[in-house]
Amino acid sequence: MTTDHANPATPAAELVARVKRSMESVIVGKPDVIELTLIAMLSEGHLLIEDVPGTGKTMLARALAGSLALHFKRIQFTPDLLPSDVTGLTVYHQKTEEFVFRPGPVFTNILLADEINRATPRTQSSLLECMAETQVTVDGNTYALPGTFFVIATQNPIESQGTFPLPEAQLDRFLMKISVGYPARAEEVSILFAQQHEHPINHVVRVLGEADVSAMRTAVKDVHVDPAIGEYVVDIVAATRQHPSLIAGASPRGSLALMRASQAAAYVRGESYVRPHVVKRIAPFVLSHRLMLHPQVRISGMTAERVVTEILNRVPVPTQLREGNWPEPRRV
Repeated sequence: MTTDHANPATPAAELVARVKRSMESVIVGKPDVIELTLIAMLSEGHLLIEDVPGTGKTMLARALAGSLALHFKRIQFTPDLLPSDVTGLTVYHQKTEEFVFRPGPVFTNILLADEINRATPRTQSSLLECMAETQVTVDGNTYALPGTFFVIATQNPIESQGTFPLPEAQLDRFLMKISVGYPARAEEVSILFAQQHEHPINHVVRVLGEADVSAMRTAVKDVHVDPAIGEYVVDIVAATRQHPSLIAGASPRGSLALMRASQAAAYVRGESYVRPHVVKRIAPFVLSHRLMLHPQVRISGMTAERVVTEILNRVPVPTQLREGNWPEPRRV
């Protein structure tokens, strides 16, 4: 099916709605998950999905790639996977008598790193440079990845045998962490009959192209952030560094991630500026995986998500902007 390219004058809300409708034909009853995935991608970040098998994590990635006409590749992480299996390797070409770089699966637009915590730390870390700098270095040579590069990594929170927990440095590279969750009863019934003869992924509608994604990412950076909102973001992150339940809070990278994700969240709703309630909504998904709980606190049942909720309830919400009054909502 041919790809529809967006008119530059098309409102952001309409562009996002097109993608949502296309993805919802595959991912049933999960509009919030779809929206959060789009927010992570438009923020130029990466997404970690922690959930049990069979909840649609792979289909989510494929539906996103199909809806945006982007190249998609999947890596099944296993204990014997090598870094070169991810990034690529240099091989000797006998006919030309030259060493030639053979790109790995990271050379794509959307990469699904399935069950990433089953690979060894050495292999996990091979994604670090890719995610942080959009490039790969092999044998001293650096190769640029596609401009639109988005990693969706998954891990199973139940199984621990044969797994290697992601180190904090790797977790911090993910802009957001979410879960898909089980569908409601009516939605699961709908899924059964939708897949009775053929999977809907085979008919996903390609609504936008890579150039449109690049333009949308640029537009996200132009969503206005008032200095009062910037201070609010910093106050939230600073509170994580002082919370008694935490060994360590979020770094300045967490502040940057929260601001950029808030801009993207406003953008997907068609708004031209960031409001406090958008920051509060997105903060748990951006900050929770960046926090380190004290072991005794974790044993008592406390979670990082609850810590973030406590902080959001305690940090004062800005009621007045530094740059005048709250502007009237304007669609972008």
